[in-house]
Amino acid sequence: MRRLLALRAERRLSRGHVRLAGECLGVSERTVWRWLAEASRSPQAALRPGERSGDRFKITREIRVLLAYWHGNASAVHRQLVARAETGPHGHGGQPTTTAASAASPAGAPPVAVPLLDPVPSLSTFLRAVRRDLTAGERAGLAAGPDAARAHDVFGKRAASWRNHIWEADHVQAPLLVDADGDLVRPWVTWFIDTATKVITGTAVTPGVPSRASVLAALRAAVLREEPYGPAGGTPEQVGVDRGKDFLSTAVITAFGTMGVTVKDLPAYSPHLKGTVENLNRAVDRMLFAALPGYTLTPTKHRSGRRSKGAVRKPETSGAMSFQDFTAEVLAWTHWWNTEHRPQALSGRTPLEAWQADPTPVTDIPAADLWTFTLEDDGRARKLTSHGERWRGRTYIAPWMTGQAGRTVTVRYMPHHDHEIDICAANGKYLGPAHLADAATPEQLKALRTARAERARRLRAEVKAAETLRRQRFAPATTAGPAQRLGALTCAQAGDELAAAEHTDASKLALPDLIPPAAPPADWRTPASLAALTTPGPPVRYPYGHDGASAPDGPGGRAAPPTTDEDGDAS
Repeated sequence: MRRLLALRAERRLSRGHVRLAGECLGVSERTVWRWLAEASRSPQAALRPGERSGDRFKITREIRVLLAYWHGNASAVHRQLVARAETGPHGHGGQPTTTAASAASPAGAPPVAVPLLDPVPSLSTFLRAVRRDLTAGERAGLAAGPDAARAHDVFGKRAASWRNHIWEADHVQAPLLVDADGDLVRPWVTWFIDTATKVITGTAVTPGVPSRASVLAALRAAVLREEPYGPAGGTPEQVGVDRGKDFLSTAVITAFGTMGVTVKDLPAYSPHLKGTVENLNRAVDRMLFAALPGYTLTPTKHRSGRRSKGAVRKPETSGAMSFQDFTAEVLAWTHWWNTEHRPQALSGRTPLEAWQADPTPVTDIPAADLWTFTLEDDGRARKLTSHGERWRGRTYIAPWMTGQAGRTVTVRYMPHHDHEIDICAANGKYLGPAHLADAATPEQLKALRTARAERARRLRAEVKAAETLRRQRFAPATTAGPAQRLGALTCAQAGDELAAAEHTDASKLALPDLIPPAAPPADWRTPASLAALTTPGPPVRYPYGHDGASAPDGPGGRAAPPTTDEDGDAS
């Protein structure tokens, strides 16, 4: 516009200039002539040609609060604005008085929080203003929460790095059931991935909830490059985790610190900061888990953040695969990912080819040292006895302990693997493993698991029965009125249940006033209310040594009772 105005001032403006400007801006020639007329009257119009005047409706802060109150329902906010306008200025601090207002907005924010607009824009104008003044992320956040708003954010691309510069680690649960020693469990996969080359360096599969032992096992597989691990591996410079308590446990942090690895604790709810491993979790679900028997469809999310209905089906437990077969499938898929899969970011190379082509030096750790690093330290010095090593109330023995009774040692162990421990010398030298001396037989363990399962089943049945007694049912209502409880009992039933409760309450069964205490000494100032609760009788004398009381004369260290002479005087 400024250029066209300058041409007009120089008397060189032609219709061709206007037509060319309209073609470049995507508007008609008539629109450009109208913009020129507006720019001639107002210099501000030349800065933003075609912009509407400043009197159009805008979304204010009060209306934003109403949109948040209604969770993004703009039509409901408009209905309440109309209802508020119909009540007039006297609606502040009170409820709408007109019938139309009550019908238009039967519920919502208090009237005092609703701004009074004069006039109220039409619904189409209001919806258009919401789409114009609120971003797509803000509208999604009001409707479905911060997670839905985060889907509309823009994140920067990770800077190029080199192999073993940054690793990312995470757990992912397989949405299927596998047979683990007779129990159907949902397995978890723990792995480390190199962000520069996308190569999976270490993988560990756990039947059930993972622990720090899963992290240490995956770390050992990631660092070692000997068979059956490798060839990718080595020691990374930094590992990114997402505040998982397993990754931030003392044993894991100590293992990383011993190897000189920096652990970066990423902020919570920030999956974009470890996008490489998050993408790996999504890929394994679509490429592997979906093809395995017993797969359960994971709930999908719409762009609004709401879960779609019917996206979950009941898992099939009849043909569940064994944990051994599932582990073999995961390891085979990991090998395929490293050697055959060609991500777009690697320009046609596989992750292993990209890792091997990187000239960055690799720092390796001997397997014996790594095994010691990835064990949890007991933290105290012990002595070997003739019965072996005593640890956590149990005895562990090994053939190599022969002739070494009395030696000072330390205990290192894999978390939750209490069937075996590792013994080290006081200077840190690894001596060897030790096994539980009196381990229970498989038959005993099976019987114990059966007994525990039966006890848990019985407790669940009792809790369920108690919840059934506690549940309150109410009658459905078609008109406004107080709630009506259901479930009638006879007087005999109510009395029996109350009597049973009385006999199980220990506080009510206690009888602290069955034998009243003895009367206090006569010179004590006892309140009348307490004196009435004591046993009547002669006052109790002070014990020996209290307020000049005489030494005990009677047997057993008790004071002898006072005697009287013939005249009745006490002596």
